[in-house]
Amino acid sequence: MKDFGKITLAHGAGGDMSGELIRSVFMQAFGDENVQGSSDSAILEPGRGKMAFTTDSYVVQPLFFPGGDIGKLAVAGTINDLSVSGAIPLYLSFSVIIEEGFSISDLSKIAESAGETARSAGVQIVTGDTKVVEKGSCDGLFINTSGVGFIEEGLAGISTASRVKPGDSILVNGTIGDHETALLCSRKDIPVSSQIISDCAPLNSLIRELIGSCPSIAFMRDATRGGIATVLCELNELCGRGIEIKEDAIPMKEEVSGISGIFGYDPLFMANEGKVIFVVPKEDTETALGLLRKHPMGKEAAVIGRITQDNPDRTILKTRAGGSHILHRLSGMQLPRIC
Repeated sequence: MKDFGKITLAHGAGGDMSGELIRSVFMQAFGDENVQGSSDSAILEPGRGKMAFTTDSYVVQPLFFPGGDIGKLAVAGTINDLSVSGAIPLYLSFSVIIEEGFSISDLSKIAESAGETARSAGVQIVTGDTKVVEKGSCDGLFINTSGVGFIEEGLAGISTASRVKPGDSILVNGTIGDHETALLCSRKDIPVSSQIISDCAPLNSLIRELIGSCPSIAFMRDATRGGIATVLCELNELCGRGIEIKEDAIPMKEEVSGISGIFGYDPLFMANEGKVIFVVPKEDTETALGLLRKHPMGKEAAVIGRITQDNPDRTILKTRAGGSHILHRLSGMQLPRIC
């Protein structure tokens, strides 16, 4: 397209400039063979069994951060939401609200990142929408993605915790708090080591490999906003069982621990974009742990706790000092606009 340099209101008016923007930025990034022309809908091949459908909106700041950007985050986040429901992600929509004056170069980088993330996960972006709003009406760029996938037989209840029972083990596939810490450091211009990068990544391959070899998984959920503590509190409410986790078993980078301490944040409640809480039967714990650690996104996986018959209405953290602390959902938020 002509290099207009910045997004103008004409790019969202549905005319020639809209068409050029869609063709040269989005269709080029996502693949002409996937995006179904100028149709308002994508026509998809039906799958077998039950279908999972999810949608999410992304308003993260900054738009580019260590380890990712809003495009990668939007695609990976929606893929992960489908995957933890037991679905095989197949198709995504990708819609944008762009502020007048936004850099077309930055928009292209974000679209390319989104397209590459989808391709790496074997998922197609098949439709979308573009809107432009007046300068000051939007903070640069907002993205909405929706996704569909098909659930294989026997996996439909995996997100409801109906299979969870006392004695089951609780696992996480790696270090916690990386994403929110990376954003915090970017916003505050804190010079940190190269270890502090967002864990933003699609996890569908890790989850499919684990399900394929360990189909007894009782529950899984990605620990995004609110971190692993919020997921565990939700799990407690869903299954009505006691939950006990050990502080010294939770994998965490020293930098995350240090920075969260400086700002008074609890890393258990800090957002992740590449971490999942898994619940597996006790007898399958070592199998699941071994499988996770063989995958690039699970090398630092750990068993962090268990499901108990005691205290069915509580999620309890066993501290390094030997005490116990009851975890509750946060009444507010630690850091806004993290996804």
